[in-house]
Amino acid sequence: MPALPRPARLLAAAALSALLALPAAAETTLKVVLINDLTSLDPVQSTAAFVRNHGFMVYDQLFALDSKGEAQPQMVERFERSADGMAWRFTLRDGLAFHDGAPVRAADAVASIRRWAQRDVVGRALAAATASLEVVDEKTFSLTLARPFALVTEALARPTASALFVMPERLAQTPATTAVTDATGSGPFIFRAAEWRAGDRAVYLRNPAYRPRPEAPDGLAGGKVVKIDRLEWLAMPDAATAGAALQNGEVDFIEQPSPDLVPVLERNRGIRLFALNPTGFMVWLRPNHAIPPFDNPKARQALLHMVNQQENLQAAGIRPSEQVPWCPAYFLCGTPLESQASAEGLREADPAKARALLREAGYDGRKVVFLNATDSPINNAVTLTMAQAMQRGGLAMDVPAMDWATVTQRRNKREPVEQGGWNLFVTVANVLDAQNPLTNLYLASPCQGGLAGWPCDEELERLRRSWWEEPDTAKRKQILDAVQARAYQVLPYINAGQFRTLAAHRTNIEGLRPTTIPVFWGVEKK
Repeated sequence: MPALPRPARLLAAAALSALLALPAAAETTLKVVLINDLTSLDPVQSTAAFVRNHGFMVYDQLFALDSKGEAQPQMVERFERSADGMAWRFTLRDGLAFHDGAPVRAADAVASIRRWAQRDVVGRALAAATASLEVVDEKTFSLTLARPFALVTEALARPTASALFVMPERLAQTPATTAVTDATGSGPFIFRAAEWRAGDRAVYLRNPAYRPRPEAPDGLAGGKVVKIDRLEWLAMPDAATAGAALQNGEVDFIEQPSPDLVPVLERNRGIRLFALNPTGFMVWLRPNHAIPPFDNPKARQALLHMVNQQENLQAAGIRPSEQVPWCPAYFLCGTPLESQASAEGLREADPAKARALLREAGYDGRKVVFLNATDSPINNAVTLTMAQAMQRGGLAMDVPAMDWATVTQRRNKREPVEQGGWNLFVTVANVLDAQNPLTNLYLASPCQGGLAGWPCDEELERLRRSWWEEPDTAKRKQILDAVQARAYQVLPYINAGQFRTLAAHRTNIEGLRPTTIPVFWGVEKK
């Protein structure tokens, strides 16, 4: 190739010098405040929402739920199923890689499914129906069922509680009882462990090697195109501080601003509010079935007559326009699976009936320990409100204050209250947590294992299993009503109010969608 003439060389050199002199493009940082701080990393060992939120940043899923709640292939390129639905074969997409550069293999997917299936309510159900789960080759694995399971792809798209994420085989081989502390995934963000300080911030960087699907994002499915360089998840437990930071432009997004701040934020022209979760949330009151007094079903029935849903929502500052005045449905109101079965006569609290049921249960006046997460304004408000109602209903209450991270640890203790145990706590579930008899994690009542609270009822488990084994949707509706009727007898938990909250963000942030779970692919900072 001939050399350029000297004038041309001089022009080229000048152009290069000018280019090098330009300032580097500014790094785009998105600062977000989510409902809780990140305090642990293992999405299998913990059902806490903050671990799930972390998981959606650093991991990817085999299937993902779209905006209609239907499972779509995500890491899977294609899949086949036999005519009877008993044999399945899945092939992964080309080019998938973990953050350490290792390729994603079928062995990683199989190991991740197996570890998840030891802990999650959906995973255990799928495992119980499975005859074999095997690696076929580097990119392909097979699943053979031993008995009918009508929701295989929906199970593999599990987005909440212990969500199903794919991690490297070397990590997925960690016993499910041991926490994974290495956040290597194949997702659209990379976790910066060196910058993580619990109580301050967690930091994520855009994964330059991530290969998004070609489809447009839809719900939790589709292409995960990251348009920011850095994401900082800030710990701001004080709602007023978070609200002021959003108004001052110090943060860009708040998942759940305190309801009393919403009118102030609405008046700020630099802020926009929207429903991240259009269906909403449900307050769940979880009793401990393993120790007195709520090991007695009569005592749990008494709780039903102490709860006033509207009183709870008003105490939490939820505006009437964002409240469901009363919802008895175990699978939330306003959904295709809404049911009113066995809820007659429960709309209004009845302290006299509650006291009568406590007498029948032999309640002896012992203190009832109701764990209170004071760093969550909604949890705190409804806990204090229900504690007062329980006193009116005849219970002696002890309401220790702690943060949500401590609640998630203490609720795993099965000892008596004198040894650090507990009787009640409140959690707030979204529509994905409560979606149906298979996925509703707190409805599950296995007599071995199970989540904190440890309900045990073989009949409820039989009805749940018959629902997900039934391929006919009309028949499943009949079974669903029977599931709810049995749940009102057993009371694994009590519905304490359905509501919607609005997320808030600066107006220069674009691309946020009603995904129920906060995810930040497709989000731009202008």
